[in-house]
Amino acid sequence: MNRRVLVTAGLAATLLVSAAGCSPQGSSTDGGNIEWPAYAGDRGSSKYAPLDQINKDNVAQLQIAWRRPAVDGSLVQKKPDLSVPRDFRATPLMINGTLFSPNGIGLVEAFQPATGRTIWVQQPFADEPEQGLTGDSTRSVAYWADGSEDRIFVIRGEYLIALDPKTGQPVTGWGDGGRLNLKTGLGPLAATYDSSAGPQVCGDVVMTGGSMTDRPPVKEQPPGDVQAFDVRTGKPRWTFHVVPREGEFGIETWENESWKYTGNTNVWSMISADEELGIAYFPLSSPTNDMFGGHRLGDNLFSDSVVAVNCSTGARVWHYQTVHHDLWDFDNPAAPILADITVDGRPIKAVVQLTKQGFTFVFDRATGEPVWPIEERPVPASDTPGERTAPTQPFPTKPAPFERQGVSTDDLIDFTPELRAEALELIKQYKIGPLFTPPTVKTGAIKGTVQLPGSVGGADWQGGAFDKETGILYVESITAPFVADILKGDPQKTNLAYVPGVRAYPAGPQGLPLLKPPYGRITAIDLNKGELLWTVANGDGPRDHPLLKPLNLPPLGNPGRSSPLVTKSLLFVGEGDPIMVRAGTRLPPEMPASIAPGAGGKKFRAYDKATGAVLWETELPSGTTGAPMTYMFEGKQYIILPIGSADREPEWVALSLP
Repeated sequence: MNRRVLVTAGLAATLLVSAAGCSPQGSSTDGGNIEWPAYAGDRGSSKYAPLDQINKDNVAQLQIAWRRPAVDGSLVQKKPDLSVPRDFRATPLMINGTLFSPNGIGLVEAFQPATGRTIWVQQPFADEPEQGLTGDSTRSVAYWADGSEDRIFVIRGEYLIALDPKTGQPVTGWGDGGRLNLKTGLGPLAATYDSSAGPQVCGDVVMTGGSMTDRPPVKEQPPGDVQAFDVRTGKPRWTFHVVPREGEFGIETWENESWKYTGNTNVWSMISADEELGIAYFPLSSPTNDMFGGHRLGDNLFSDSVVAVNCSTGARVWHYQTVHHDLWDFDNPAAPILADITVDGRPIKAVVQLTKQGFTFVFDRATGEPVWPIEERPVPASDTPGERTAPTQPFPTKPAPFERQGVSTDDLIDFTPELRAEALELIKQYKIGPLFTPPTVKTGAIKGTVQLPGSVGGADWQGGAFDKETGILYVESITAPFVADILKGDPQKTNLAYVPGVRAYPAGPQGLPLLKPPYGRITAIDLNKGELLWTVANGDGPRDHPLLKPLNLPPLGNPGRSSPLVTKSLLFVGEGDPIMVRAGTRLPPEMPASIAPGAGGKKFRAYDKATGAVLWETELPSGTTGAPMTYMFEGKQYIILPIGSADREPEWVALSLP
């Protein structure tokens, strides 16, 4: 079958839905304030603000204006031994002169933009276990308004909750006393529900995805279906089945009726939305057991796809699968970015999907037509018994990849002949090859396949930042390998023929990386031309290692999950923090943090947008753990960062000029 599907017949007339009365798509102005009304600045996930009070001439004067703990002191007083996870993800919104954000345990807090002082703190529901003083942060909240009505929506545990922005109290007339259980909508196999992202609003619906594990012990799993509810009442509006069901489009891509039991395929990142078109865009992830697919032969729609749906009805408008039959954990990790560009003199309302494998897929966001051709190219086949890889995978012809792809001996570290020789010996333990080389069954001689980019490589959840004025996309990415190893499943523990192994990061010589730098980078892409403009290393990396320090090397880059922020004047990027990868993967304790994906550091920098030159940097108390945001309040520009580390309590830090 044709792996691409454009606009669904009969849906073209339903693309437009009313957005009257809804909150703005981008930064809005309220008197002397310029707001940040959505997680990424707007519902199109641009991470852009038209602010230039902080600019090249004065950025060196930036200083900490205020700091705020990840959990308000009033909650800590209730539970002095309160445990707050250190991987603090939460990015505030700034609306109507107030900041709103999930805190370190997922309760919403409202605070003052100039001082960080508390306005209100959401209280747990009476029936929550342990007094409701447990949990984790999500990436953000969502806001909706229509006339005198407005709502703050947050996902906490199994629930979607609607709050009054003025008081923080549940909207009792919404759902069941102000909340809805999201687990029940996923069917009987759903034992739990989890989301590390947050809700999204489009028109008069609020949408949620999920982030159930994609490495479960058995093949029978619930799908991470997208659910939508009425913003005013909480009544269910629609559910999009990420794994097709009986009679639905795409079921033929699941051989032997594997759609009946295969799950996951989550939207664990953020959903984007174009309210003028009335379309929402889902970045879908991999299906059950993301490294072995012998029990789910076929392309497996809608896994690893960008799916566009009608916001009002949930009907599929178009889709594109970026990885067929995923075996690499190459899910779409970042929110699709809505970008208005001009290509060969033709204006295009585009949507951009950045990927872990280092690709930039660019589509017309109304039709799904690729802006530049995408080629299906042959890829290596698997030799794992029972597995059948897709014979081809999609490769965009433009823009060029922003990351290195695949591994050969030419990629090995070679700062000195001795390091090169040791790296050549180490690589003999692994299978190597081009992008999409399949995972390898671990044996005594072979530890697995060295995969580059790795499973947290390329553009991970941090995504990119799109400059709406210039058409330039800035991508912070991770250049770090990963060992894709699988083991025979133990019939006493699993009905999967093969399960993921250690999934370690391959150690290099003398505690250095196995491959050449940079290990973390920032790339500027001109989306009007489909061309890479520049690439720079993000951070120093291991250049102070005793074997490298005498070489006086330039910055080598830190591999870290750090989200970019672009303004009218500058590009801001941090380095991430080790806690962000150690919390979510099996990093061996002996692995030096400096060479592990997500290692990051404490620096936060301002870059020249035209050249990538560092204009300013500061060292924060901890590394950045979530996306930065910016706003203007009473004529003053602020930048807010969530930070945290294994040895420090998480917090928000606000920067401003003196």
